[in-house]
Amino acid sequence: MKKKLFSLLLAASMLTTVLAGCTSGTNGNTPASPAASNDTATVDAGNTDVDTPDTTTVAGTGRIGVAMPTKDLQRWNQDGDNMKRLLEEAGYEVDLQYASNDIATQVSQIENMISSGCQVLVIAAIEGDSLGTVLEQAKENNIPVIAYDRLIMNSDAVTYYATFDNYMVGTKQGQYIEQQLNLANGDGPFNIELITGDPGDNNARFFFGGAMDVLQPYIDNGQLVVKSGQTDFATVATQGWSTENAQNRFDAIISANYADGTQLDAVLASNDSTAMGVTNSLEANYVANHDNWPIITGQDCDIANVKNMIAGKQAMSIFKDTRTLAAKTVEMVDAIMSGSEAPVNDKETYDNGTGIIPSYLCEPVFADINNYEELLIESGYYTADQLK
Repeated sequence: MKKKLFSLLLAASMLTTVLAGCTSGTNGNTPASPAASNDTATVDAGNTDVDTPDTTTVAGTGRIGVAMPTKDLQRWNQDGDNMKRLLEEAGYEVDLQYASNDIATQVSQIENMISSGCQVLVIAAIEGDSLGTVLEQAKENNIPVIAYDRLIMNSDAVTYYATFDNYMVGTKQGQYIEQQLNLANGDGPFNIELITGDPGDNNARFFFGGAMDVLQPYIDNGQLVVKSGQTDFATVATQGWSTENAQNRFDAIISANYADGTQLDAVLASNDSTAMGVTNSLEANYVANHDNWPIITGQDCDIANVKNMIAGKQAMSIFKDTRTLAAKTVEMVDAIMSGSEAPVNDKETYDNGTGIIPSYLCEPVFADINNYEELLIESGYYTADQLK
């Protein structure tokens, strides 16, 4: 019921709030499996002398456009490499493009994918509310669109959505803090601070909402104390999921609230890039005067953050196996190209402003010091050497 109530509230807020998508990560390293690929096709943004796309679809043949937001963050390199490899193994030609986090570049790349004959578009949007015009072109050319990880907002050209269960991500983060602090058994009070992602990010709202559904009752009864007083989404959001922005905000929080030796017991951080900013700030301003690191959550199991986990600086990170999401997206592409409906498991949660988008939600798990070897190394996601 909490999830449905949160979804209804979120849908209402979409009427007045521009929402977008999600990211995280801290570096450009890639996992051990699959192999990385750097041969991305580049199409001249000014090329208009092309044929109208062929809309005849057959599974295992044809050209698929994959639009990723940036190569600057680890997870998008992983997603792009996984998608390209699996689609090519399935028999498709792949036009994989990275947009350097520039909206105009991504729009131009998608335009070229449409004009060059791509028959399905898989798009991880930089800003989900900025693609309406170009997706109208896709709709006019009968090209299905799969929103990848980030929901594309306010466009009826979106056919499907492939992502992880974003509300569950936040729920698991909140539950981890709840368990580690023994809140359900009445322990406390403990000091906590909150940080989430980009204020225009649809996923960030789900992450934060899921976590706060767990933690808010403990804030209300005084077991958790937010000394900064910063608890609403707009205040705790981090523009661009930026590590630097997160660090700057926490520098100010620590200076104002914890410089006198007050213990900070936990930080709800929605992903690894914001968690890294928190860790950097704590190292510079806090740990010299305290014996224990606070419990810090995260998401994506980026290499630098897993190293921090091993070192005791970050407690956990949600593991979203990008291989799983890429494989499910390829299944969706195959179904579309076969003329059938794509596999989905959610038809009620994700309203992009034009209606509910049929979605496939993969289930996230959390990694911490107790299970990271099994989840990340034994599964082949990373090698042990990458985490040294």
